Amino acid sequence: MAKIQENLESHDDHSLRRVPDSDKRPMWQVLVVRLGFFACVSQLMLGATLGYGMSFWDAFWAVMFGSVILQIIGFGIGFAAAKEGLSTALLTRWSGFGNFGSLLIGLVIAISLTGWFGVQNGVFALGLYEATNMFNVQIWSVITGLGLTLLVVYGFKVLSYTANIGLPFFLVAVGIAAYKMLATADIGSLLVSPAPGTALPMGVAITMVTGGFVVGVVTTPDISRYVRTWKDVFWMTAISTFVGELTICLIAVLMAHAVKSPDVVTIMLSLSGWIGASIVLFSTIKTNDLNLYSSSLGLTNSMNIFFKKNFNRATMTIVVGLFGTFMSVAGILDKFIGFLVLLGVVIPPVVGVVIVDYFILKRSRAELDESRRKNELPKHSESWNPISIVAWAAGFAVGYFVTDIGVSSLNSLVASGVVYYICMKLFGSAIKVETGISDMGSDHHSAKV
Repeated sequence: MAKIQENLESHDDHSLRRVPDSDKRPMWQVLVVRLGFFACVSQLMLGATLGYGMSFWDAFWAVMFGSVILQIIGFGIGFAAAKEGLSTALLTRWSGFGNFGSLLIGLVIAISLTGWFGVQNGVFALGLYEATNMFNVQIWSVITGLGLTLLVVYGFKVLSYTANIGLPFFLVAVGIAAYKMLATADIGSLLVSPAPGTALPMGVAITMVTGGFVVGVVTTPDISRYVRTWKDVFWMTAISTFVGELTICLIAVLMAHAVKSPDVVTIMLSLSGWIGASIVLFSTIKTNDLNLYSSSLGLTNSMNIFFKKNFNRATMTIVVGLFGTFMSVAGILDKFIGFLVLLGVVIPPVVGVVIVDYFILKRSRAELDESRRKNELPKHSESWNPISIVAWAAGFAVGYFVTDIGVSSLNSLVASGVVYYICMKLFGSAIKVETGISDMGSDHHSAKV
């Protein structure tokens, strides 16, 4: 047992500390991981859903607007993380939310990405079952879920390996399908043809685009903390968003129009056969490992705050991996569209608060700057900031209830940032900020993390 524990601790990946300069990576290495997240089966599923319910050009504008929103969010929070070397959950401790708020955010991230892990694991298992006609979907879900969990235990290094292998195969498979589509279909007709299925409103479509990947964008710090400069963050987020989101999604839109189906497996089967479909299905590994990785970082932060002791990221990976596997066995895939829309308004308000606090109010910047020079975490953080929780809730309420004006995910982000800024200016000076990390003991905590 001691040897197993030692092995787990060696793969902690700086879950509760800054990433040191010695562990920073070239931009292209992090870009491949990030691009692998966007260029995935879920993107094809999203594009196919849009294509089945919209004309090509309506889908184009929905994806374009959604991509711009994702780029703005990803660059803003990714830049802060690259500078500080902190994961999303850790960054929120000193960017508006304090310990209690950071605990809640870590749990939300863990639950959300564990859900995504369940969705994509279900797609993988379904594909393997249809390809082999062996066992059943539930058994395959267990096999694939546990296998991927064991891979992610080894951390960022495995993310890079799986992206380097899976991304080229995925792009080749989609390229083969696109080529066959171009060879057998009239592209001019596909570009002007009406939606094959029930019409999808533009606002809902844009929210699906942002909601489908907003959790991954909000967790940009989990990988951007490994890059060196703001330019690296910009190109990493821009290339991955516009190449991965726009290109892959629009190809899937055309596929849906060509085969009159929103089912990505059916589309790939009809256009590139089982070889292409298998490659696409196996490429879920490169995306799902990032879901599991960020989920484990979020849970590690929350457990650290709640129990006032350090937990190992590799151990948390096993916990969330087992839970995500259970969710895929339970059939979370059936809730796919509703899940996307809900995530589109729950997560963005977090970014609104973080960006306002870090870049405009700069409440903890002095402590962050001083501790960064020593490659440590700040010794103190506020226990909680009630205004950030109110702003988060207000952003969610705006995004959830205001559905006939603008885009829900963007509305929620802007609303939370505005409410937070105004309330902090009005009431912030009246709030007594509690320093220290509750009963954890600041010196003890700083030494351990």
